[in-house]
This record gives sequence, C-alpha cells and structure tokens, in this order.
Amino acid sequence: MFRSEIYRNAAKMLSGNAIAQMVGLLFYPLLTRLYRPEDFGLLNLFLSIGGVLVLVANADYHYAVLLPKNEKKAIGVWQVSALCSLSVVILCGISVFFREAIAGLFETPELAAVYPLLPLFVALSAAWTLLNYWFTRQKRFGAISRYQVSQTLSNALLKWGFGAAGRLQWGLFVSTVLGLTVSLGLSVAGTFRAWGSKLLHFDRISMRLAARRYARFPLFSLPRSLVNSLSANLPFFILTPFFGVAEMGFIGMGFTLAFRPINMISGSLYQVFFQRFAENVQNRRRVMPFFRKFVLGCFLVVIPSFALLYWILPALCAWLLGDEWLETGRYIRLMLPWIAMVCAGNSVSSLSDLFQKQALMLWVEVVYLMLRAAGLAIGIALKDIRLSMSLYSLGGVLIVSFQLLCYRKWIKDYEAGLEDEEAATRGDKVKI
Repeated sequence: MFRSEIYRNAAKMLSGNAIAQMVGLLFYPLLTRLYRPEDFGLLNLFLSIGGVLVLVANADYHYAVLLPKNEKKAIGVWQVSALCSLSVVILCGISVFFREAIAGLFETPELAAVYPLLPLFVALSAAWTLLNYWFTRQKRFGAISRYQVSQTLSNALLKWGFGAAGRLQWGLFVSTVLGLTVSLGLSVAGTFRAWGSKLLHFDRISMRLAARRYARFPLFSLPRSLVNSLSANLPFFILTPFFGVAEMGFIGMGFTLAFRPINMISGSLYQVFFQRFAENVQNRRRVMPFFRKFVLGCFLVVIPSFALLYWILPALCAWLLGDEWLETGRYIRLMLPWIAMVCAGNSVSSLSDLFQKQALMLWVEVVYLMLRAAGLAIGIALKDIRLSMSLYSLGGVLIVSFQLLCYRKWIKDYEAGLEDEEAATRGDKVKI
C-alpha cells in the first residue's frame, strides 16, 4: 500500500493536517480562556460572510485546473479564475463604505468595526485557493502541507499573542488575516520562479478558450458551491439575530472542533482522490473498487468512534476549553450523525465535477438549503435553538446519503461504458 503513489501523496497531505490540528487543539484551551463566546461568535459571522465571497471570487474555475491534459489549457483556466477573483475583491473593497448597513442586517453593530479587514481576507483566501489547485495539479503536496501547518500555527500564535496583550477587540480578526499572509508567503517561498512566470503571463486566447470550455463550472458548479456555502453558514446568518452572538459562539466552536479537522482531512483526500479519479477516467480505467473500499472503510472507523464520543463530549469540551464551554459539547453531540456522513461524502464529492453532473448537484444543494432553512425556522418559531440544530443536522444526513448513492450510480454507468468499449474492441479484433 505504501509503495502506491496515491497513498504517498495522501500521507503528505494528512501528515500536514495532523500537525496543524494538533497545534490548533493545543491552543484552543488557551484562547477560550482569553476570549469570550461573544468574540468567537462575531468571528464566525465574519468568516461566514468571507467564506461565501471567496467562493464567488474564483467562480469555481479553480476546480477545472486539474482537468486538461495540456498544461497551457490548465494555465488558461487558472488565469480566468484569477481575474474573476480580482473583480470580486475590488467589489468587496467598495462594500466597506456600507459596513454600517451590512452590520445592521445581522443586528450586530460590532461587525462594522472589523468589516474593513474583509477584503484582505477574501483576497488572501482566494489567492490560496487558486495556488492550492495548481499545486495539486503539479503534485506539490509538500507545499500544500506547509501552508496548512504554517497557517494554523501562525494563526494560533497571533491570536494568543493579541489576547495575552489585551487586544481582544481586534485580536481574533487581525491574527486571521496575518496568519493567511504568513502561510501564503511560506507556501510559495523558493518555488515561485518555477511556476510564477507561466501563471502570470496572461494569454487572452487561451483564457477565452478555457472560459468557454469549462463554462459549466461558473454556470452550475458555482451556484451549487454558493448554495452549499450559504447552507453551511445558515445558522450564523439566521440564528444570530434571534439568539445572539454568545450562543453562536458556542455553536461556532462546535463547528470548529468537529468540522475543522474533518474538513481539512477530507479536503486533503479530496485533492488527492480528484487527481487520481481524473487520471483514471482520462485513461479509461475502473474507479469503483477504490470508491467502495474507501466509503465502507470510513464508516467502519467512524461509527464506533462516534458512539463512544457521544457520551463524553460535554465533559470533554468543559475540560478542554473551560467550564463556560460545556454547551459546545452538547451542540457537537447533536451533529454527530451528520458529521459521520460528511467524513465519507466530502472526500469523494469531486465525482460530480469529474462526470459533469453540476446541474443535478445544484438542485440537490437547493433542496439541501431549503431543508436546513426549514429546520432552523421551526426551532426559531418554537424558541428552541437545540431543535434548530438537530433538524439542521438531520437535513445533512439525508442529503449526503443521497449524494453517495448518486456517486455510486455514476461510477457504475461509467464502468458499464468501459465494458461496452472493451467488448467492441474485442469484436473488432475477431473480425480482423
């Protein structure tokens, strides 16, 4: 197994993630004793808004960087995405003049003070997203791991430093932007000369052809990603005005502790799997055996582990973060079934892009958003935030289950086509 290239690449990515998550877990007990739940609640709202804007910035063209066999075409796709990002960053900068009105929409006046940092956050995050997929295409998984480790470490150290110095109002936000700057610089250090000139030499003809060839990404994949991001951040957008930033601080910390390690690990696997799936499909090879082994193996590990975690989560969070954060463990416990499905589903979600099923997945995400919004609305109507989060998580279980069934069907259809091709090839040989 360890002689296989895919496992070596996955090991590079996961080792970086493991170090990054270990560093994060070591610092969170310090940070939760420096900052209040209200501070983290405001940060979660800031990151939710920024996360949606980052998705819009790249227009989802960055996913297409992995698809062309020809490097010149891949560079054209990268450059189209870069220009889209620049346009969104400029618009985001203009929105700073309306920060008071934007803060009023969420009934959170404190947002206006930190909103000017948002364009920087969007610019740095969008730049890394583009470089991330270019590095994946080039199999520079070491550079990706270096970014992940440095980003987590610098972010944690800066937050702790600002908190210890008493700069609590801006500490969480300035450290987030500075951490992105440091990690982006370290990831490109020493390698920029090898690829920088190629990516920054813009070719209008290549860009025009790339924009047309992969137009399905901004037309279908981007709306799907946007709906998915809105859906994932819906609790912060909808619940904040009704239950306040302190309660959202508990929920946000629950999302961080539960999903940050899982998303980083599944994101690493996603990139490696996407590269391998794309390579197999380009060379007309089977992918079902690997898909089946991964999904089944994932559930065999996750389900027993989560059954144990269910009983100890509140006490574990109180011990790790401080007694004030006991509620975070209760929120994570409500989300465990959904988290289990995400562990398996996110790592192989590239299959929808690979098989050009973005239109179908867009409608799936719309249904997902509606289910989640309905669940949150029921909880708001009954003034029960735990009911809101329980129904929100149930919607996740249903939709990810459906997505896994779709992936399985697409692979079966693809491999049926391979069998038909092989049969036709054998028939031609017999005739000869």
